[in-house]
Amino acid sequence: MKLALGLPVTTHLLLFASMTLLGMPAHAAIKVEIPEVSELIANNIREYLSLTRYADRKDLTSETLARLQRRIVTETHQALEPLGYYEPMVEYQVRQEAADWIVTINVQPGRPVRLSEVAINITGSGAQQSALQDLLKQDSLKPGLRLNQGNYERVKGELIRTARNEGYLDAQLTRTELTIDRAERRATVVLEMATGERYTYGDIDIAQDVINEEPMRRLLRMATGDPYTLDSLLRTQYVLDDSQYFSTVDIESGEPDRATHTVPVMIAAGPRRRHRYGASLGYGTDTQVRGRFSWENRRVNRDGHRFRAELLGSSVIQQLTGRYSIPVLDVALEKLEFSATLREEKRAELTSKLAEVGVGLTQALGSWQRVVSIKLSNETTIEAAQEGAVTQGRTAHTDLYVYPSISYSTLPSSIFGRKTRPYYLFAELRGSPETLGSDASFLQLRLQAERVFDLSTRWHLRLRTDLGASWVADSSTLPASQRFFAGGERSVRGFGLNELSPLTDGKKVGGKHLAVGSIEFERDLPRNFGAAAFYDIGNAFNEINEPMHYSVGIGARYHIAVASFGVDVAQPLSESGSPHLHLYISTEF
Repeated sequence: MKLALGLPVTTHLLLFASMTLLGMPAHAAIKVEIPEVSELIANNIREYLSLTRYADRKDLTSETLARLQRRIVTETHQALEPLGYYEPMVEYQVRQEAADWIVTINVQPGRPVRLSEVAINITGSGAQQSALQDLLKQDSLKPGLRLNQGNYERVKGELIRTARNEGYLDAQLTRTELTIDRAERRATVVLEMATGERYTYGDIDIAQDVINEEPMRRLLRMATGDPYTLDSLLRTQYVLDDSQYFSTVDIESGEPDRATHTVPVMIAAGPRRRHRYGASLGYGTDTQVRGRFSWENRRVNRDGHRFRAELLGSSVIQQLTGRYSIPVLDVALEKLEFSATLREEKRAELTSKLAEVGVGLTQALGSWQRVVSIKLSNETTIEAAQEGAVTQGRTAHTDLYVYPSISYSTLPSSIFGRKTRPYYLFAELRGSPETLGSDASFLQLRLQAERVFDLSTRWHLRLRTDLGASWVADSSTLPASQRFFAGGERSVRGFGLNELSPLTDGKKVGGKHLAVGSIEFERDLPRNFGAAAFYDIGNAFNEINEPMHYSVGIGARYHIAVASFGVDVAQPLSESGSPHLHLYISTEF
């Protein structure tokens, strides 16, 4: 006996399936099993099966179930054809387990239809546009691959969507051909798209009474005459939202002018509260209890100037900072900033007390940020007294330092409306030359890098390094704030904050150089949780040949959109000691 599509199923099997389905209790559940095929094939079959949609119904009758059974072979064929399988063998069995019925579908897909020729041609002024050329380099439609009609439809959609996102609003597919030769098991694809002319921004009307027109225009990521792109619209929305000037931002594109190939844009924005207050209380193994209070005037004037004051306190640092920022050029990313700081900080067996004023210019260079600054600092460095000595026996010296510096770092990828980049880089060169009036001279280089590799959808490898080098005649002339220490939650875990340092007269007073590295494997778990295992190595030192310290540990993670919360337990290996607990919060880059 044969079914309508010519696929053999034994007479006994059909009789058994019909009789058992007709006798099913109405409350029974249906479970579908599709063994020995790929997940893609199994999922596609389930999507096409009527049985799947009725599996949890409580009102099924024997007549309905018999009708669903008769569709199994036909619907399985329909599910396999889009994946390139046109001559499958399909059989099914039905058995009862308690109150449930198990339907097992055995599928032999057969030899697939493969792509023999693929021709995708783009014409028009956007033919060489990089985003479209990147699409052509994808491997989803290439000769030799198994035919997948889903990929064919997806490429068609991506061609049009990408062209229009890049401003080619009249783009259209002029030829779409998918020819399938079942006998030869081969298929050919021909796609042709005409991009038409690229549209540009027309008039950009802005309705807001928050800041002056000129700085407002410099916040936008587009201007009249620029190519009209979805990316520039999204980046403008993000920058205006993130500027803290506005509570609401609405960006609306007008009707495209087909004659001039322009698109007008209307922007409406409402003011955000001028003053912002913030307070936080937390705990970390390195700082113990810590608190922060801040006040910010988001709009000192209509030119967009800002002022921020912040008070920070913990067991290791007390700091009061004030910053006055003046936007320049690119208002969202560039500023001239004046700052003043009072700080007292404990660093191992040193205490730093400083009063500092400075001015810095922050500039955006593509995806990089450059900061050029100069600071005037009066700092007192106090060494802890020897054990048993009186407080007055501590050594201290106060010096004046002039710090010119330049630094480069990667800008957060969210600023450009892109997905989070897998790396972070920072480099800074600073010094304190006596020729500028400093009491001591030194030159210092600091490098930091972090990179995340996705080994699979759930496994990740995180590499991190922190390097520092100082050129100074006498390390004791380095102010406490500029000496290097290792150990702590963002350094060599398993050791306390600033615990690793060269010794001077038996005291940990910091070193001229720093080298820290970390290797961490992380496994994603459900509900944004994760587990990690890591190996840390590093030290602060004065001489290159000084030994490194290292540790291993495990940790738990909790991730949200822009930050990670973690707890780590690390065991030092380079010296005896008990495991060390670390709690931390880190932001995404």
